[in-house]
Amino acid sequence: METLFEKLKDYAGSEIYPCHMPGHKRQGAGALPQGLAELDITEIEGFDNLHQPEGVIRQLQQYAADAYGAEETYYLVGGSTCGILSAVSAAVPRNGRLLIARNCHKSVYHAAYLRQLKLSYLYPKQVPEIGICEAVSPRQVREALEREPDIDGVLIVSPTYEGRIAEVAEIARIAHSHGIPLIVDQAHGAHLGFHPSFAPGGSRAGADLVVVSVHKTLPAMTQTALLQVGGSLVDRRRIRRFLQIYQSSSPSYVLMASIDNAVRLAWEQGEKLFGEMIRNWNGMLRQLSACRALTVWPPAALPQEEYQRHQDIGKLVISVKDTGITGEELYRELLERYALQMEMACDGYVLAMFTIGDTPQGYQRLTDALLEIDSRLQRAESEKKPETSVKETESCAETARHRGGLPLWEGWDSSAQWIALEDAVGRYVGEFINIYPPGIPVLVPGELMEEADRILLERYLSQGLNVQGVSVKDGIPGVRVIAGMR
Repeated sequence: METLFEKLKDYAGSEIYPCHMPGHKRQGAGALPQGLAELDITEIEGFDNLHQPEGVIRQLQQYAADAYGAEETYYLVGGSTCGILSAVSAAVPRNGRLLIARNCHKSVYHAAYLRQLKLSYLYPKQVPEIGICEAVSPRQVREALEREPDIDGVLIVSPTYEGRIAEVAEIARIAHSHGIPLIVDQAHGAHLGFHPSFAPGGSRAGADLVVVSVHKTLPAMTQTALLQVGGSLVDRRRIRRFLQIYQSSSPSYVLMASIDNAVRLAWEQGEKLFGEMIRNWNGMLRQLSACRALTVWPPAALPQEEYQRHQDIGKLVISVKDTGITGEELYRELLERYALQMEMACDGYVLAMFTIGDTPQGYQRLTDALLEIDSRLQRAESEKKPETSVKETESCAETARHRGGLPLWEGWDSSAQWIALEDAVGRYVGEFINIYPPGIPVLVPGELMEEADRILLERYLSQGLNVQGVSVKDGIPGVRVIAGMR
């Protein structure tokens, strides 16, 4: 079957003149590179329509469904965000109750806000060796559903931002035994299922709705994603309705062609390409096992079956616990001294990502840099700062249990006022507060700011982390709190 890129190139070489949008007229018009502009079209004759696919787009979506083991798949050009919004809106009735992992991306909370959903939380445990957030367990889901029988749907994250994988098949069976759907935020797992060493993706494990960011771990353009559908617990017409609401009516054909090529590459050449990635990955981990100050996760000694069940490949967590430096300091040194841009920095660690797009030289550059930094940290052992406890380094991965004063939608819609952070303890916040990336809320609108939250946020700010929801006025950090509510 001809790829969408090939079809776009054929059209670009034709004599058809564009008396239609977009305004660059496939020539760039002095604003875009010619090679990009000539591929960028709108819904014209022969190119189908994403919101009513009957031709080429329908074929591409079915190809993706077959590749991932789903019954249906929808192309997303608004990233996983529009997939999460559509999935939650279609699966859970307005004013219903959704059970979610507390470490969900903020788009899940946005969906709850739009549909005025009541949220029940699952609090993931910790991976003790590194202090990152574990995936939600089947036992947690089972106990929550027994405790709250009015739950209308379950949403989990797998893989997590740091690469932990849930037992999706068992969680799906538990949810289905209660007659409710399972949504999996698989944004960081577009590659799952494409190599025998990998865990299967959520669709093959029996989840009802699975959202995948193709661009995060496959070679696709930014904001490309998929919504995979299976089972009969969610009305397909509602899914299509909300996709039309949350997704652009002018989808980019360049982005859709990018999805097509990435999925084809993974399905048709995945065993070879991911095999090479695994060899590079294992070689890096073996070398990094020599670190004595920095702690690297996953370790080189991790059994292969652990990757197939609980740990994703490609997410390298480098912990600075007890080294005398912060995650932000390590992040800055890697960037400014070694020209290595990490995915994110937290107070306790940095995160690096690897895909089939990485070269052996890229693996080696990071390896050499970390070994060199580690050797300096060993030599500077006598100059270490006071030890940072495990609990202090958990804060990026784990959100504490908070007492909510108002439902999310009421809290976010309430009149709010800015006050200094030091005065916000005992007040209910009116905005989301989170580090970005990854965008996991520390506090949700309507939740009570506690002393532990203030200390945590002040530490984040002192380390130069990107804390959204905290603004500075006259040199004083502050947050917006709900007016008149204590």
